[in-house]
Amino acid sequence: MKRTGLLQWLQALRHRLTLRPDDLLRDAVYRRLWSSILISSFGGQITMLALPLTAAVLLQATPTQMGLLTAMEIIPFALLSLPAGVWLDRVRKLPVYVIGEVTIAVAVASVPLAWWMGWLSMPWLYTVGFGIGCVYTVAGSAAQIVLTQVVARDRLVEAHAKNALASSGAEVAGPGVAGLLIKLVGAPVALLADAALVLFSAAILRGVRVQERRDTRTQRHFWRDLKAGLRFVSSQRLLMTLAVLVGLWQMAHHMAMVVQILFATRQLGLSEQAVGLSYVGLGVGTVLASVLGHRISERLGPGRALTAGLAISASGWLVLAVAPLSAWGVAAFAGMLVLFGFGAVLVFINFLSLRQAVTPEPLLGRMTSTMRWMTVLPAGPGALLGGWLGEHVGLRASLVFAGCLAMGAALLATRLALIRDLKKLPEAEDSRAWLGGEATVAPTAT
Repeated sequence: MKRTGLLQWLQALRHRLTLRPDDLLRDAVYRRLWSSILISSFGGQITMLALPLTAAVLLQATPTQMGLLTAMEIIPFALLSLPAGVWLDRVRKLPVYVIGEVTIAVAVASVPLAWWMGWLSMPWLYTVGFGIGCVYTVAGSAAQIVLTQVVARDRLVEAHAKNALASSGAEVAGPGVAGLLIKLVGAPVALLADAALVLFSAAILRGVRVQERRDTRTQRHFWRDLKAGLRFVSSQRLLMTLAVLVGLWQMAHHMAMVVQILFATRQLGLSEQAVGLSYVGLGVGTVLASVLGHRISERLGPGRALTAGLAISASGWLVLAVAPLSAWGVAAFAGMLVLFGFGAVLVFINFLSLRQAVTPEPLLGRMTSTMRWMTVLPAGPGALLGGWLGEHVGLRASLVFAGCLAMGAALLATRLALIRDLKKLPEAEDSRAWLGGEATVAPTAT
């Protein structure tokens, strides 16, 4: 009887683990893309901890310097997003994505080199952060567009949920391994592991073939095409509303991010390894949201699911802001990361799916870069304000301000029928109406 029960349990487990015939992971191209995301995300967990810990512990950075370090990764979005969108609509996106991965590997590997040579300083980290931000601005937009070339539009929420699951899997194991690695070899040297993983991620994507439609007109004008992308986004009420909501959330997120490592190490007294173990909570939250996110979106609709994500992440920052400096405070720090991870995944799988669904393919580059510019631009002031509040008022003040701002965005979303009543992904606009309209943007054609 016991043997029969065990066999039945194993059969049930095998059935659960077997992919459905129509599962996206059965597609060889998507599977390679997914695998690359998984490996790159695992490396990213090391950088997420090692770079700020290098600044906070090794270089004894102030809250204002931590805010500036975060802002340096955001400045490229303000400078490069819009022109990058025009360029991306004219070139193949996958090679841009691969070259970006290689560039990140070189940037993070420069930190241990500088440490070994005795050159490491906050200006060096600012430069590395700026370089990483440049890659995220251009190659990050390309990566988002590549997904639309691999997956059908009506399966974008499912694809983004699976991508989030790949990232989440890395976030569960990654922080603990990263914390241990940092403890054993030091934060700067640990970045070499990220460089190796990112290079492996790029190698997986080599040789992948995707079908894409690019803007192949012979008569093209940079500024006119850029204005056409801005005109498309500004004409879409849904895109503009999403930009406001997610922009407020990004400001809140970066306001909290610049102080949470400082709060953990200087207020709660956590070691680098303990911080890494706490960040496992981030992975737990993202895994749960990645597994449940598609069903939540189907049940509530993408608009209400996004709103729920805003509120959940806001509650995490507010909980940490009032946490005691004891074991309960450590639990609150891990709990904040769980809530943030869950909320952030709900925000992004719906935000990305909605904006991609409504945009015709030849305009995806300009739309993606324009939306990233609009939503990430508030993150810079948020990081600087969070650092200033943390240094001059207190670390908790930054967390309170972040939580209230994100909760305000959630309450605003509940008041907007365009978001509240959005039950399914919209149809894409007719590309002919927009690709033929570039010439009408400028007063005269050139």
